[in-house]
Amino acid sequence: MTTKPSPRLRSLFALLAVVLLAVCTAVCADEPPALSADAAPNTVRIVLAGDSTVADGNGWGPGFAKYLDDQAMCINAARNGRSSRSFRDEGLWAKCLATNPQYVLIQFGHNDQPGKGPERETEPGTTYRQFMTDYVREARAAGAVPVLVTSLSRRQWGDDGRIHSTLGPYVEVVKEVAAAENVPLIDLHTRSIALYEQLGREGCNELSPLKDGEVDNAHLNAKGSQVVGPIVAEEVARVVPELAPHIRPPAEQPASE
Repeated sequence: MTTKPSPRLRSLFALLAVVLLAVCTAVCADEPPALSADAAPNTVRIVLAGDSTVADGNGWGPGFAKYLDDQAMCINAARNGRSSRSFRDEGLWAKCLATNPQYVLIQFGHNDQPGKGPERETEPGTTYRQFMTDYVREARAAGAVPVLVTSLSRRQWGDDGRIHSTLGPYVEVVKEVAAAENVPLIDLHTRSIALYEQLGREGCNELSPLKDGEVDNAHLNAKGSQVVGPIVAEEVARVVPELAPHIRPPAEQPASE
């Protein structure tokens, strides 16, 4: 005769299943997208490593991906809240390299700043410089071409109507590492500031998501991604000439679904 579990035991099993599902969901959310089984062997693989200002849902990554042709694929491995330190410590960088990329665009800085906690913070002239240098060298060792990207600027307006970014020290280090290691550099920080000041505060609000009813001046909404993404694509074509044939002109960009 089979003994049925008691109602209390069944409730315990149900609770355990919910917890396991939640843990699995959280872990899987931090997994870089798997390579498509349908991808042609000669497909160019471009991986994005960075924080939320690059990631799907908050950053320029989706807008950039739309400008790639059918012979190139974008694997957006950027994750919310990560810094140059925590992205490595959590194993996300190792997972990026495991996708066997040919090119890696690397952008950090936002969560490296003071106030983000010891598990994320770095100091521009020492730990941040070392981490960014390590990314470059390890990407090369894995057979990929690293491309450094300076941080997307926050939309921090001064009384003079201009952007006053606090990311300057981190931006300068990325430029110095790019020069020292002789790797392509995309100065998105400078280009984003120029864009913001051209659009003005009200125009920039259209690119910004809302958070608790307030304008989020760090991240991008869907429209913002479609505005900033093409800037990154244009810069990729300029600093990595061999990728230029894979960048669609604006007129050829697929329509949004």
